[in-house]
Amino acid sequence: MIYFLSDAHLGSLAIPHRRMQERRLVNFLDEIKDKAEAIYLLGDMFDFWYEYRHVVPKGYTRFLGKLSELTDLGVEVHFFTGNHDIWAYDYLEKECGLILHKKPCTVELNGKTFYLAHGDGLGDPDPKFRFIRSIFRNRLCQRLFSWLHPDLGVAFGLAWAKHSRLKRPDGLEPPYMGEDKEYLVLYAKDYLKTHPDIDYFLFGHRHIELDLQLTHQSRMLILGDWIKHFTYAVLDGDHLYVENYQEGE
Repeated sequence: MIYFLSDAHLGSLAIPHRRMQERRLVNFLDEIKDKAEAIYLLGDMFDFWYEYRHVVPKGYTRFLGKLSELTDLGVEVHFFTGNHDIWAYDYLEKECGLILHKKPCTVELNGKTFYLAHGDGLGDPDPKFRFIRSIFRNRLCQRLFSWLHPDLGVAFGLAWAKHSRLKRPDGLEPPYMGEDKEYLVLYAKDYLKTHPDIDYFLFGHRHIELDLQLTHQSRMLILGDWIKHFTYAVLDGDHLYVENYQEGE
């Protein structure tokens, strides 16, 4: 079986139950470790992650330890950077054995073609978001940020992420905007014009659950999150479906 999940935002100062949240995610990974051929983490698994040359953010030991156990067992674990953890460089690869992806990628799984991405920046029309995203991804800006002491840099990053979440009503992303307005849907439809062979589009980022048939062949999923939904997708042979994780079941 192949599993897909995204948007845990571990360490978020806006999540009061963050220790319980990490434990639930680790328990899920432990339950699937003997069944999983591969696991795809589609971005924003951390609320803020910045790797200094010799320092990584405090915490996440249970999660990182479980990922390392999975890769030691021979499970492929793919980590896609999102807009909250784009500053992953080589620590997760070297220390935890993950396969790092900084861009969307197309892969063939069980004879089906998958387009996998976190989803940030794909068709989003918001000029403010696109400007901030360009700054965060700028190599010079990243180098300048690295000059901050980690105590300052990590504290600033977590505070920024908390402010970003809490400025939204109830700290939630906008609900599904409809097929004609949801920018990831529009992006996928436009991409299909030049890549009609895609069977599945899988995205995170929006924190909503969506399973939409785009064409007779192509289907699109937005994976929800691991803050309120605790959802994931499973490719079981020829079938792709979405599940909600309930501890103890």
